[in-house]
Amino acid sequence: MASRGTVKAHGGFNANDDAEVLFKAMKGLGTDEDAILQLLIARSNAQRQEIKAAFKTLHGNDLVDNLKSELGGKFESLIVALMTPPIMYDVTCLRDAIKGAGTDEKGLIEILASRLPNEVNEIKSLYKREHNDDLEEDVTGDTGGHFGRMLVVLLQASRQQGIQEDLIQSDAQALLAAGEQKYGTDEGQFITILGNRSNAHLRRVFEEYRKLSGYEIEESIQRETSGTLQEVLLAVVKCARSVPGYFAESLYNSMKGAGTDDQNLIRIMVSRSEVDMMDIRTEFRKRFATSLHKTIQGDTSGDYRKALQLLCGGDDA
Repeated sequence: MASRGTVKAHGGFNANDDAEVLFKAMKGLGTDEDAILQLLIARSNAQRQEIKAAFKTLHGNDLVDNLKSELGGKFESLIVALMTPPIMYDVTCLRDAIKGAGTDEKGLIEILASRLPNEVNEIKSLYKREHNDDLEEDVTGDTGGHFGRMLVVLLQASRQQGIQEDLIQSDAQALLAAGEQKYGTDEGQFITILGNRSNAHLRRVFEEYRKLSGYEIEESIQRETSGTLQEVLLAVVKCARSVPGYFAESLYNSMKGAGTDDQNLIRIMVSRSEVDMMDIRTEFRKRFATSLHKTIQGDTSGDYRKALQLLCGGDDA
Protein backbone atom coordinates (compact mmCIF):
# COMPACT_ATOMS: atom_id res chain seq x y z
CA MET A 1 0.00 0.00 0.00
CA ALA A 2 1.55 3.28 -1.13
CA SER A 3 1.91 5.80 1.65
CA ARG A 4 -0.53 8.71 1.49
CA GLY A 5 1.76 10.78 3.66
CA THR A 6 3.30 14.15 2.87
CA VAL A 7 6.64 13.26 4.47
CA LYS A 8 8.74 10.80 2.46
CA ALA A 9 12.20 9.29 2.77
CA HIS A 10 14.85 11.60 1.28
CA GLY A 11 16.53 10.27 -1.88
CA GLY A 12 20.20 11.23 -1.48
CA PHE A 13 20.18 10.62 2.26
CA ASN A 14 23.43 10.81 4.25
CA ALA A 15 23.01 10.67 8.03
CA ASN A 16 26.47 12.11 8.78
CA ASP A 17 25.98 15.10 6.48
CA ASP A 18 22.58 15.80 8.06
CA ALA A 19 24.02 15.49 11.57
CA GLU A 20 26.62 18.12 10.63
CA VAL A 21 23.98 20.51 9.26
CA LEU A 22 22.06 20.21 12.54
CA PHE A 23 25.23 20.63 14.61
CA LYS A 24 26.07 23.85 12.77
CA ALA A 25 22.49 25.10 13.13
CA MET A 26 22.83 24.86 16.91
CA LYS A 27 26.48 25.89 17.34
CA GLY A 28 27.52 29.22 18.79
CA LEU A 29 25.18 32.11 19.44
CA GLY A 30 21.64 31.81 18.22
CA THR A 31 19.97 28.84 16.57
CA ASP A 32 19.04 28.44 12.92
CA GLU A 33 15.49 27.13 13.48
CA ASP A 34 14.72 27.28 9.79
CA ALA A 35 17.60 24.95 8.88
CA ILE A 36 16.46 22.51 11.57
CA LEU A 37 12.83 22.34 10.51
CA GLN A 38 13.57 22.28 6.76
CA LEU A 39 15.94 19.35 7.19
CA LEU A 40 13.96 17.24 9.66
CA ILE A 41 10.64 17.52 7.83
CA ALA A 42 12.32 16.53 4.56
CA ARG A 43 13.40 13.22 6.15
CA SER A 44 11.34 10.19 7.12
CA ASN A 45 11.13 9.15 10.76
CA ALA A 46 13.42 6.18 10.10
CA GLN A 47 16.01 8.56 8.61
CA ARG A 48 15.71 10.89 11.62
CA GLN A 49 16.65 7.93 13.84
CA GLU A 50 19.79 7.38 11.74
CA ILE A 51 20.65 11.09 12.02
CA LYS A 52 20.23 10.83 15.78
CA ALA A 53 22.66 7.88 15.90
CA ALA A 54 25.16 9.66 13.63
CA PHE A 55 24.97 12.83 15.76
CA LYS A 56 25.87 10.86 18.90
CA THR A 57 28.75 9.08 17.12
CA LEU A 58 30.17 12.33 15.72
CA HIS A 59 29.59 14.66 18.67
CA GLY A 60 29.02 12.49 21.75
CA ASN A 61 25.76 14.31 22.43
CA ASP A 62 22.13 13.28 22.29
CA LEU A 63 20.53 15.16 19.38
CA VAL A 64 17.12 15.39 21.07
CA ASP A 65 18.65 16.80 24.28
CA ASN A 66 20.51 19.40 22.19
CA LEU A 67 17.34 20.34 20.31
CA LYS A 68 15.46 20.69 23.58
CA SER A 69 18.07 23.04 25.02
CA GLU A 70 18.14 25.19 21.86
CA LEU A 71 14.42 25.38 21.09
CA GLY A 72 11.39 26.31 23.15
CA GLY A 73 7.61 26.27 23.38
CA LYS A 74 5.31 24.61 20.87
CA PHE A 75 7.99 24.52 18.19
CA GLU A 76 10.21 22.46 20.52
CA SER A 77 7.33 20.07 21.29
CA LEU A 78 6.72 19.59 17.56
CA ILE A 79 10.40 18.93 16.74
CA VAL A 80 10.80 16.49 19.67
CA ALA A 81 7.65 14.68 18.47
CA LEU A 82 9.12 14.41 14.97
CA MET A 83 12.28 12.87 16.44
CA THR A 84 10.33 10.12 18.24
CA PRO A 85 9.72 6.76 16.50
CA PRO A 86 5.96 6.39 15.70
CA ILE A 87 4.99 3.62 18.14
CA MET A 88 7.15 5.23 20.83
CA TYR A 89 5.36 8.51 20.16
CA ASP A 90 1.99 6.86 20.72
CA VAL A 91 3.30 5.29 23.93
CA THR A 92 4.55 8.68 25.16
CA CYS A 93 1.24 10.37 24.32
CA LEU A 94 -0.75 7.64 26.10
CA ARG A 95 1.52 7.76 29.14
CA ASP A 96 1.13 11.55 29.33
CA ALA A 97 -2.63 11.22 28.86
CA ILE A 98 -2.87 8.85 31.82
CA LYS A 99 -0.14 10.08 34.15
CA GLY A 100 -0.44 13.83 33.60
CA ALA A 101 -2.53 16.07 35.82
CA GLY A 102 -6.07 14.80 35.20
CA THR A 103 -6.73 12.41 32.33
CA ASP A 104 -6.44 13.55 28.72
CA GLU A 105 -9.46 11.60 27.44
CA LYS A 106 -9.16 13.13 23.99
CA GLY A 107 -5.65 11.70 23.57
CA LEU A 108 -6.68 8.24 24.78
CA ILE A 109 -9.72 8.17 22.51
CA GLU A 110 -7.93 9.43 19.42
CA ILE A 111 -5.07 6.93 19.57
CA LEU A 112 -7.08 3.86 20.60
CA ALA A 113 -9.96 4.48 18.19
CA SER A 114 -7.80 5.08 15.12
CA ARG A 115 -4.81 2.74 15.29
CA LEU A 116 -4.73 -0.62 13.51
CA PRO A 117 -4.85 -3.81 15.64
CA ASN A 118 -1.16 -4.62 14.98
CA GLU A 119 -0.23 -1.07 16.04
CA VAL A 120 -2.23 -1.39 19.27
CA ASN A 121 -0.40 -4.63 20.07
CA GLU A 122 2.99 -2.98 19.42
CA ILE A 123 1.95 -0.03 21.61
CA LYS A 124 1.02 -2.38 24.48
CA SER A 125 4.31 -4.28 24.42
CA LEU A 126 6.46 -1.14 24.08
CA TYR A 127 4.51 0.53 26.91
CA LYS A 128 5.29 -2.48 29.11
CA ARG A 129 9.00 -2.41 28.15
CA GLU A 130 9.37 1.34 28.66
CA HIS A 131 7.32 1.85 31.82
CA ASN A 132 7.18 -1.62 33.36
CA ASP A 133 3.43 -1.10 33.67
CA ASP A 134 0.49 -2.72 31.97
CA LEU A 135 -1.26 -0.23 29.68
CA GLU A 136 -4.66 -1.84 30.20
CA GLU A 137 -4.30 -1.66 34.00
CA ASP A 138 -3.19 1.97 33.78
CA VAL A 139 -6.16 2.82 31.57
CA THR A 140 -8.68 1.09 33.86
CA GLY A 141 -7.07 2.71 36.90
CA ASP A 142 -7.54 6.12 35.34
CA THR A 143 -10.95 5.80 33.69
CA GLY A 144 -14.18 4.21 34.79
CA GLY A 145 -17.61 2.95 33.85
CA HIS A 146 -18.65 2.24 30.29
CA PHE A 147 -15.96 4.58 28.94
CA GLY A 148 -13.24 2.49 30.60
CA ARG A 149 -14.84 -0.72 29.32
CA MET A 150 -14.85 0.57 25.73
CA LEU A 151 -11.16 1.51 25.97
CA VAL A 152 -10.35 -1.97 27.30
CA VAL A 153 -12.22 -3.53 24.37
CA LEU A 154 -10.21 -1.36 21.94
CA LEU A 155 -6.99 -2.37 23.72
CA GLN A 156 -7.74 -6.05 23.02
CA ALA A 157 -7.09 -5.24 19.34
CA SER A 158 -9.17 -8.24 18.33
CA ARG A 159 -11.57 -6.78 15.78
CA GLN A 160 -12.98 -9.45 13.52
CA GLN A 161 -11.71 -9.44 9.96
CA GLY A 162 -13.85 -8.76 6.92
CA ILE A 163 -17.63 -8.57 6.63
CA GLN A 164 -19.87 -11.16 8.26
CA GLU A 165 -22.93 -11.07 6.04
CA ASP A 166 -25.05 -13.12 8.46
CA LEU A 167 -24.48 -10.59 11.27
CA ILE A 168 -25.20 -7.30 9.49
CA GLN A 169 -28.95 -7.40 10.02
CA SER A 170 -28.79 -8.71 13.60
CA ASP A 171 -26.09 -6.19 14.60
CA ALA A 172 -28.20 -3.31 13.30
CA GLN A 173 -31.27 -4.68 15.12
CA ALA A 174 -29.28 -5.18 18.34
CA LEU A 175 -28.07 -1.55 18.25
CA LEU A 176 -31.61 -0.34 17.64
CA ALA A 177 -32.99 -2.47 20.48
CA ALA A 178 -30.18 -1.30 22.80
CA GLY A 179 -30.92 2.39 22.21
CA GLU A 180 -33.80 3.96 20.37
CA GLN A 181 -36.27 1.13 21.16
CA LYS A 182 -35.38 0.84 24.82
CA TYR A 183 -36.26 2.89 27.87
CA GLY A 184 -32.72 3.73 28.99
CA THR A 185 -29.73 2.43 27.04
CA ASP A 186 -27.92 -0.90 26.94
CA GLU A 187 -24.42 0.57 26.58
CA GLY A 188 -22.90 -2.91 26.64
CA GLN A 189 -24.36 -3.73 23.21
CA PHE A 190 -22.88 -0.58 21.67
CA ILE A 191 -19.50 -1.40 23.21
CA THR A 192 -19.50 -5.02 22.03
CA ILE A 193 -20.57 -4.36 18.45
CA LEU A 194 -18.65 -1.12 17.83
CA GLY A 195 -15.55 -2.47 19.58
CA ASN A 196 -15.32 -5.87 17.88
CA ARG A 197 -16.45 -5.66 14.26
CA SER A 198 -14.25 -4.63 11.33
CA ASN A 199 -14.61 -1.15 9.84
CA ALA A 200 -15.95 -2.57 6.57
CA HIS A 201 -18.54 -4.60 8.49
CA LEU A 202 -19.55 -1.60 10.60
CA ARG A 203 -20.12 0.53 7.51
CA ARG A 204 -22.65 -2.05 6.29
CA VAL A 205 -24.26 -2.18 9.75
CA PHE A 206 -24.65 1.63 9.80
CA GLU A 207 -26.35 1.48 6.40
CA GLU A 208 -28.74 -1.20 7.63
CA TYR A 209 -29.32 0.74 10.85
CA ARG A 210 -30.36 3.80 8.87
CA LYS A 211 -32.84 1.73 6.85
CA LEU A 212 -34.32 0.19 9.98
CA SER A 213 -34.52 3.29 12.16
CA GLY A 214 -34.48 6.27 9.84
CA TYR A 215 -31.52 7.64 11.85
CA GLU A 216 -27.79 7.78 11.31
CA ILE A 217 -26.01 5.81 14.05
CA GLU A 218 -24.23 9.05 15.14
CA GLU A 219 -27.60 10.68 15.91
CA SER A 220 -28.64 7.75 18.10
CA ILE A 221 -25.30 7.71 19.95
CA GLN A 222 -25.72 11.43 20.65
CA ARG A 223 -29.21 10.88 22.01
CA GLU A 224 -28.55 7.68 23.94
CA THR A 225 -25.14 8.31 25.54
CA SER A 226 -23.20 11.24 26.99
CA GLY A 227 -19.77 12.38 28.15
CA THR A 228 -16.63 10.40 27.39
CA LEU A 229 -18.52 7.24 26.40
CA GLN A 230 -20.30 9.25 23.71
CA GLU A 231 -16.97 10.69 22.57
CA VAL A 232 -15.27 7.31 22.21
CA LEU A 233 -18.26 5.69 20.46
CA LEU A 234 -18.49 8.58 17.99
CA ALA A 235 -14.73 8.39 17.37
CA VAL A 236 -15.02 4.67 16.57
CA VAL A 237 -17.96 5.30 14.22
CA LYS A 238 -16.12 8.13 12.45
CA CYS A 239 -12.98 6.00 12.06
CA ALA A 240 -15.08 3.14 10.68
CA ARG A 241 -16.50 5.54 8.08
CA SER A 242 -13.16 7.23 7.27
CA VAL A 243 -9.99 7.55 9.35
CA PRO A 244 -8.76 10.58 7.34
CA GLY A 245 -12.23 12.12 7.75
CA TYR A 246 -12.00 11.60 11.51
CA PHE A 247 -8.62 13.32 11.68
CA ALA A 248 -9.73 16.18 9.41
CA GLU A 249 -12.57 16.88 11.81
CA SER A 250 -10.30 16.58 14.83
CA LEU A 251 -7.81 19.05 13.30
CA TYR A 252 -10.61 21.48 12.49
CA ASN A 253 -11.87 21.30 16.07
CA SER A 254 -8.33 21.86 17.38
CA MET A 255 -8.17 25.20 15.59
CA LYS A 256 -11.72 26.54 15.39
CA GLY A 257 -12.92 29.26 17.74
CA ALA A 258 -10.73 31.08 20.24
CA GLY A 259 -7.48 29.41 21.20
CA THR A 260 -5.78 26.36 19.71
CA ASP A 261 -5.50 22.82 21.10
CA ASP A 262 -1.80 22.60 20.25
CA GLN A 263 -1.33 19.23 21.92
CA ASN A 264 -3.93 17.69 19.61
CA LEU A 265 -2.71 19.61 16.57
CA ILE A 266 0.90 18.46 17.03
CA ARG A 267 -0.11 14.86 17.74
CA ILE A 268 -2.18 14.52 14.58
CA MET A 269 0.15 16.44 12.23
CA VAL A 270 3.16 14.41 13.37
CA SER A 271 1.56 10.97 13.66
CA ARG A 272 -0.24 11.14 10.28
CA SER A 273 2.52 12.89 8.29
CA GLU A 274 3.81 9.60 6.83
CA VAL A 275 0.47 7.77 6.83
CA ASP A 276 -2.48 9.61 5.29
CA MET A 277 -1.97 13.38 5.47
CA MET A 278 -2.83 13.70 1.74
CA ASP A 279 -6.23 12.11 2.38
CA ILE A 280 -6.77 14.17 5.53
CA ARG A 281 -6.19 17.33 3.47
CA THR A 282 -8.71 16.16 0.86
CA GLU A 283 -11.32 15.40 3.54
CA PHE A 284 -10.63 18.73 5.27
CA ARG A 285 -11.22 20.62 2.02
CA LYS A 286 -14.42 18.68 1.33
CA ARG A 287 -15.89 19.22 4.78
CA PHE A 288 -14.88 22.74 5.74
CA ALA A 289 -14.79 24.85 2.55
CA THR A 290 -11.24 25.94 3.36
CA SER A 291 -7.87 24.17 3.27
CA LEU A 292 -5.91 22.72 6.17
CA HIS A 293 -2.93 24.84 5.07
CA LYS A 294 -4.95 28.09 5.31
CA THR A 295 -6.45 27.10 8.65
CA ILE A 296 -2.94 26.51 10.07
CA GLN A 297 -1.84 29.82 8.56
CA GLY A 298 -4.59 31.71 10.37
CA ASP A 299 -4.23 29.93 13.68
CA THR A 300 -0.49 29.63 14.38
CA SER A 301 2.66 31.71 13.92
CA GLY A 302 6.44 31.71 13.56
CA ASP A 303 8.61 28.60 13.09
CA TYR A 304 5.80 26.53 14.59
CA ARG A 305 3.48 27.57 11.77
CA LYS A 306 6.17 27.05 9.13
CA ALA A 307 6.83 23.51 10.39
CA LEU A 308 3.12 22.61 10.54
CA GLN A 309 2.59 23.91 7.01
CA LEU A 310 5.53 21.85 5.73
CA LEU A 311 4.01 18.77 7.39
CA CYS A 312 0.71 19.65 5.72
CA GLY A 313 2.67 19.70 2.48
CA GLY A 314 0.60 22.02 0.31
CA ASP A 315 -2.43 24.22 0.02
CA ASP A 316 -5.64 22.80 -1.47
CA ALA A 317 -7.03 26.23 -2.22
